[in-house]
Amino acid sequence: MAGTMLAARMHHVGDPMSLDEVPVPEPGPHDVRVSVRACNIVPNLANILQNWTTWFPQNPLPALPAIFGLDPAGVVDSVGSDVHGFAPGDRVYVNPGRYCGDCLSCRRGEHNDCTSYAFSGYFGFTATAPRLLDRYPYGGLAEYMIAPQYSLVKLPDSISFEQAARFGYLGTGYAALRKARVGTDTTVLINGISGTLGLGVALLSLAMGATTILGTGRDRDLLARVEALAPGRIRTFSTLDGAIDSWVHRTLGGGVDVHIDALGPGAPHEPFQQGLKSLRRGGRAVNIGATAGEVPIDVHHIMDQQLQLLGSCWFSAGEGQAMAAMADAGLLDLSIFEHIIYPLTKVNEAIGGVAARNGGFSNFLITPAERSGR
Repeated sequence: MAGTMLAARMHHVGDPMSLDEVPVPEPGPHDVRVSVRACNIVPNLANILQNWTTWFPQNPLPALPAIFGLDPAGVVDSVGSDVHGFAPGDRVYVNPGRYCGDCLSCRRGEHNDCTSYAFSGYFGFTATAPRLLDRYPYGGLAEYMIAPQYSLVKLPDSISFEQAARFGYLGTGYAALRKARVGTDTTVLINGISGTLGLGVALLSLAMGATTILGTGRDRDLLARVEALAPGRIRTFSTLDGAIDSWVHRTLGGGVDVHIDALGPGAPHEPFQQGLKSLRRGGRAVNIGATAGEVPIDVHHIMDQQLQLLGSCWFSAGEGQAMAAMADAGLLDLSIFEHIIYPLTKVNEAIGGVAARNGGFSNFLITPAERSGR
C-alpha cells in the first residue's frame, strides 16, 4: 500500500502535537497493519509529553518526532507473510507492550519482565528499550500503525472500538487482580475507585466475583455513582471524612483480603500507607497507580502479618483476550463509559480536555480513520 497518512507527532518535548503527512508503514513478516478506528487519550499523556524527561529520565521516550497513542483499536488492513490466525478485516485491540523474545525473561515466557520492555506509542522501561521503540515507532494517533501479531486481541462484535480503546487501563487492573488472586471469596479495597484506573478495577472485581468491594476517593458525588453500579457489593468512602484504615476496620472488622492502589504519581502517600494498614493477616497489596517517591512502610508489620506488597505493570494480550471474553459474556460491563470523541485533527484539544473528565466514567478518544471515511 503506497501513499501517506495523517499522524499526530511530537517533535520536541513540551510542544503541542503536530499533524504531519508520513509514509504508510509496511508490515514485516510477523506484523500486521491496522487501520486505527479509536485510540484512547489516557489521563497521563499530558504528563508524558510535558514532563517525562525531567520526572523519569530512566524511562526513555521514543525518538522524536514520535507518534504517540497508547490504546488503539481498529481493523487489520494487511498481514505479513508469516502471520497466522489474523486476516484483513479482523477487529482488534493492539496491546502496546513490546518485548524482545531473546532475553532470559522472554525465554521463560515472562514477557512483561523483558529486559527491553517498552510501550509502543508511549515510552520504554529500561536503557535498552529504544531498540523496540525504534522497531515499532507507531502509536495509535495515526491513520495506520503496524504491530507484532503477538500484541493483538481479537474483538467480538459486541465490543465497540471505543470500548476496546479502554483496554489498557482495564487490563492493568485485571492483571493486578489476578496477581492478588481475587475471586468469589475475596474482599477488595480500591484506593481511587472513581478514577480512570480505579473504576476499571471495580468493574473487573465485580466480573471476577469479589463479594465485597470497598472504594475510596474524594468526590462524594462520583463515589455515589460508583456505588450505584452494584449496590450492596460496592461501598465507598471519601478520604475527606477520615482515615481509610479506620473506615475499613469499622466496616469489615478484620480488614480486607486485597488492597489495590490506583492513585497516580501526584497523590499523597497517606492513602497508600492506610491501605496497607487495612489488610487482614495474610493480605495482599498491589500498586498499579504509580504512587511515587520514598514511601515509609513498617516492614516488621508486613513480616509479622504475612502481608505481600506487589507492583504490577500492564497486562498480556492473553489477559486482554480474557477480558474480551468476559465482556462478550456480559460479565464485564463496558456500557458505563461516556465516550468523548475527537477527530485526529483536534488531538491537542483532546489532550487538554482530559483534565475536565467526569472521573473514570469519561472516555476520551481520537478517531484517526474518520478523515478518509474508512
